[in-house]
Amino acid sequence: MTAAIETEALTRCFGRRRAVDAVSMTVPDRAVYGFLGRNGAGKTTTLKMLLGLIRPTSGSARIAGVDVARDRIGAARKVGALLEAHGFYANLTGRQNLDLTRTLLGLPTSEIDRVLEVVEMTEHGRRRVSDYSLGMRQRLGLARAMLGAPPVLVLDEPTNGLDPDGIADMRRFLKDLPARTGATVLLSSHLLGEIEQIATHVGIVHEGRLVLEGELSRIKADIAPEIAVRVDDAGRASAVLKPFDLALSVDGGGLVVQLAPGDDPDAAVSAMNRALVEAGVAVFSIGARARSLEGIYRRASAPVVTAPQPELV
Repeated sequence: MTAAIETEALTRCFGRRRAVDAVSMTVPDRAVYGFLGRNGAGKTTTLKMLLGLIRPTSGSARIAGVDVARDRIGAARKVGALLEAHGFYANLTGRQNLDLTRTLLGLPTSEIDRVLEVVEMTEHGRRRVSDYSLGMRQRLGLARAMLGAPPVLVLDEPTNGLDPDGIADMRRFLKDLPARTGATVLLSSHLLGEIEQIATHVGIVHEGRLVLEGELSRIKADIAPEIAVRVDDAGRASAVLKPFDLALSVDGGGLVVQLAPGDDPDAAVSAMNRALVEAGVAVFSIGARARSLEGIYRRASAPVVTAPQPELV
């Protein structure tokens, strides 16, 4: 599959601190790629390097095949961006704000009509931005990013600050965007539940390093499911299930059992239920559940604990 964005060992240091550490990521053409990580993980610094706003310490980045470091202008023409700071003139209309960018890019006036239609803002284009809701400003930001029909869109927290209805509208819009426009979307967000409903691919960055990347459906399929157990006594249930030699964790009033790769979920549920009932533990519910994106994220970004090394004497 063709890559819309590629980085190779992309690194950025600030003094002795590595904000981004040898990140090699691949965003397939026409994908919605969820770029995930906690605050300070290196997401924003990575985006700024992709957009040519800061230079990498080492490594490379390509947008639609154009090397960002070697041809910043050429790469910039391949990407549209929506960052958190919109930078609109509130006293101007939506159309007038778009016209400023259109003029700088040397595009025809018809581009304004096209992008307003794509973001479903045609009827609001002649209103002043000061009268726009936050959701409307977000859509106007998307319209500006799409001027000139760039093949790649980089969106930083596009649902930030929106109410539930606004988030649902933006979710629907972004999910359909590649099919409607042919664009590839790199979407940075901390809302894992929203990303799970939108993204086709994900990349998880932790402490500056890319710790997991791939097609979301395949990642879920490759990870063994969990068994959720609701019982009257989680302590007794843990003791009963200990001989099964599986990872157990207490979750509220029940347990979460992590199966090993290759285990048969149905057989495991049956065996565990039988053991609990025979031991006199009341089982309210038991069943396998697929790993959520939140579970995948927590597993990928969990700190690695190493045993202390013995001191040499």
